[in-house]
Amino acid sequence: MQLDLNGLETLCSIAEAAGREIMDVYAGDFTAWSKPDASPLTEADLRADAVIRKGLERAFPGVFILSEESASPGVAEADVFFLVDPLDGTKEFLKRNDEFTVNIALIRAGEPVAGVVLAPALGQLYFAAQGVGAWKRTAAGTQALKAAQRASGGRLRVMGSRSHGSDALTRWLQRLPCEYSFVAAGSSLKFCRIAEGEADVYPRHGPTCQWDTAAAQAVLEQAGGAVLDAAGRPLRYGLGRPVLNPHFVAVADPAAALPALEAAEPG
Repeated sequence: MQLDLNGLETLCSIAEAAGREIMDVYAGDFTAWSKPDASPLTEADLRADAVIRKGLERAFPGVFILSEESASPGVAEADVFFLVDPLDGTKEFLKRNDEFTVNIALIRAGEPVAGVVLAPALGQLYFAAQGVGAWKRTAAGTQALKAAQRASGGRLRVMGSRSHGSDALTRWLQRLPCEYSFVAAGSSLKFCRIAEGEADVYPRHGPTCQWDTAAAQAVLEQAGGAVLDAAGRPLRYGLGRPVLNPHFVAVADPAAALPALEAAEPG
């Protein structure tokens, strides 16, 4: 399964419909409750999930859907499937800082071959597919994305999580052989900032799930960047793989010389 521009636009429309549901909740008073893993859940997560599932089932019948909040019925053995986070950055949503996203990715043979990342409160839509390229759309128009190649000796622009710091990240920064600046951002927007040339690298030592990263990885890869595990291999996905990702680094320049990632703790 390969998405052309029309298919990618369909994914964009589905994400935008979910974004409208999210913003409807965001505009009023809302409450959150905790899931079994202690992560927060809101009405916006569930409403967005329902809209995305309905849209994908109508536009791409028979394709398995794995979402953070639900999964298609039947045995999950598909090699081609959609990977969805209906509201990435629920903590940012609860803080009302606008840095939350809708993520929809198409996975084929473990690889994110298409992805849409919508930041509805910011009015920013990122979308990409193999053979189509990577793009950003705002009210001002649509522009092609290209990850920036840092000038030799220039300051490294490091992205980090707004809600998930770690001692491992501090140690990684201390091992950098160059000067750096650090900017925090929420949700999958960190990948997108690299894809549009506003940052160089995002090292992630804390836990993430497959649906947190797949769509934004597709955008970054099609913009010329990469998302690599501790062994330097592209981050991969699958219904038979663990839900939790290994530690990774998202980079504008896949050949950049960077400190090694620390190994994930067992468990």
